[in-house]
Amino acid sequence: MVARVIPVECFDLVIFGATGDLARRKILPGLYRRWKEGQIPEGAAIIGAARSDMDAERFRELARAALEEFLAPRDLEPAMVTRFLAMVDYVAIDARGDGGWQALADRVRPGMVRAFYLSVAPALFGDIAQRLHQRGIANRDSRIVVEKPFGKDLASARALNSALAEHFHEDQIYRIDHYLGKETVQNLMAVRFANILFEPLWNAQFIDHVQITVAETVGVGGRGEYYDNSGAMRDMVQNHLMQLLCLIAMEPPHHFEPDAMRDEKLKVIRALDPLAPGDLIRGQYRGRDGDDYLLESGNPDSRTESFVAMKLQISNWRWKGTPFYLRTGKRLKSRVSEIAVTFKEPPHSIFGESNQWRENVLVIRLQPDEGMDLRVMIKEPGPGGMRLKDVALDMSFAEALGNDLDIPDAYERLIMDVIRGNQTLFMRGDEVEAAWAWVDPVIAGWEARGDRPEAYDPGSTGPEGALMLMHRDGRRWREIR
Repeated sequence: MVARVIPVECFDLVIFGATGDLARRKILPGLYRRWKEGQIPEGAAIIGAARSDMDAERFRELARAALEEFLAPRDLEPAMVTRFLAMVDYVAIDARGDGGWQALADRVRPGMVRAFYLSVAPALFGDIAQRLHQRGIANRDSRIVVEKPFGKDLASARALNSALAEHFHEDQIYRIDHYLGKETVQNLMAVRFANILFEPLWNAQFIDHVQITVAETVGVGGRGEYYDNSGAMRDMVQNHLMQLLCLIAMEPPHHFEPDAMRDEKLKVIRALDPLAPGDLIRGQYRGRDGDDYLLESGNPDSRTESFVAMKLQISNWRWKGTPFYLRTGKRLKSRVSEIAVTFKEPPHSIFGESNQWRENVLVIRLQPDEGMDLRVMIKEPGPGGMRLKDVALDMSFAEALGNDLDIPDAYERLIMDVIRGNQTLFMRGDEVEAAWAWVDPVIAGWEARGDRPEAYDPGSTGPEGALMLMHRDGRRWREIR
């Protein structure tokens, strides 16, 4: 089954940082796939912009190499690749100087949707926004896309918001978090708000707790120096995990439109209780043969966490008393991202003490094997009386909708939403600032106490303290399979 695609209107997309890793791995391959599926019109233009002094033909060679490296061979139809590359152009540009800006102004065309993707360091956001405005390259209908990290604390996030706001209105700014573009994340909204089955039970009266896990098998690798100045709290919790938490806990918006969705997410962040020190565990993978955070970061005295587990409470009518457990880390046992909603026990069992009841759990798998399953109790087959057994009502997207289902990558979907002018899956400025306002005191607290992360073995499920965080509440983490 091939997903139905809706073409977008003709556009000029300028990719700043076009020779960088993100452009090569995600942006250019994603644009090609949308072109191949007929979603991008023939008259569109993709303009790479970077410091490297090269001509358009050389950049097309780099783009072709990126497609060959990061796409499956079945996607690479030679004629389609050639037609796609014919849309690609390049301008060598100095983000903080005058070089290249007139050439870029000459490339963009009147009457086209204009989008500017800033795949560059946040320190350049303000300089690029200023020059786009001053040179008349951006107009009132233009869109500007900025990547995370959007600041490293509340003060820097406010400064970035102010720098962008000097030249672009809020409805032109697209702060991208690729997790929100994942098919399963969007299906979470459909499951909650398009089915009467779950929403009446979606509250503290019926839900015992919620677990959100984002586990990675890779270490910090070549990003060691950057990561050591960030850590899991800034790199993952403040954005990715916070967004997943909001989608699980938010109230139904009055309509599926950008500001209504983001208003409800903002309410969740503002309802978070301050985090007590005992409800936070930080870890750092420590191993042998070079598989060690201190070696990879280049900082033998580092106190930066590569793992975080925490227990959150939301003080509102829907969720008061239901804990949310979040964990994320590098060099863990498996690569898995999932949300698990565990329901409470029935108030009374009619089946006797010989039957061990297990919780009903709704699991939304973000990666790998996107899908969801619901564990329910049934009678075990056979003549031996009423013996109960828990089974999974399992739904894999690939199996349910066809093994040939072509699910777009998150970046593909989000870039097309930028062209459409749809901000539903992008963060608003006040939402980003509210998240930092909650995170900053947590970081300041452990820095003031001089806490060191707890060591854990590479390939494990994290530090022992994370297990105790759940154990003391009579609960346990789902296994990282």
